[in-house]
Amino acid sequence: MKLRSKLAAICAAIVAFLALVGFFGVGRWLVVEDPLEKAQSIAVLSGGMPVRAIEAAKLYRQGYAPEIWLTRSAEPAASLKDMGIPYVGEDYYNLRVLVHEGVPPEAIRVLPEPIVNTADEIAVIAAELGRKAQLERDKNQRVIIVTTKAHTRRVRTLWRKLAAAHGKAMVRAASGDTFDGSHWWRNTTDALDVVREVLGLLNAWAGLLLHPAKVS
Repeated sequence: MKLRSKLAAICAAIVAFLALVGFFGVGRWLVVEDPLEKAQSIAVLSGGMPVRAIEAAKLYRQGYAPEIWLTRSAEPAASLKDMGIPYVGEDYYNLRVLVHEGVPPEAIRVLPEPIVNTADEIAVIAAELGRKAQLERDKNQRVIIVTTKAHTRRVRTLWRKLAAAHGKAMVRAASGDTFDGSHWWRNTTDALDVVREVLGLLNAWAGLLLHPAKVS
């Protein structure tokens, strides 16, 4: 019995140690980036204004791609439209940020299909990349996807699950993002980012069983 108790205590200690390692390390684990190379476009995911657009502008100025794509969120524009309230949309402000940062307006495109979540954005970007492949008769299409730090692993996971056949995506984290993966539990913003991304990854690994709530 004593040996069995000792083994149980050792196992419990190992499980507790691994749980602590996972807890403290998950913030760093969420942040991934791919080596950059020249691409057909730089895509800015919605959210995280203005740091995502600022990063995309920096990459454009460095010559990584000739154009920048913005996605167009369906909400809250749809709900506000039903109330007779005009809403210009986040893509409008991202466009203004890009122009402010030196990107010429003719190099910026707002992809017209409305999106609700990251999976939608990946699908829209992949479809646009596929259209470019057909037009240019070049299957080696590449896109740099700019997002915030904690969001990078989920973006990469979703691209590999949903869009890898359409071309290569290089995930880039906005350097101006203040997310601290080493100490994510110290403030509510970083903690909420970690919880949201872990749940989002679990959903992605499960085959996207959970869908966005419909606006009534």
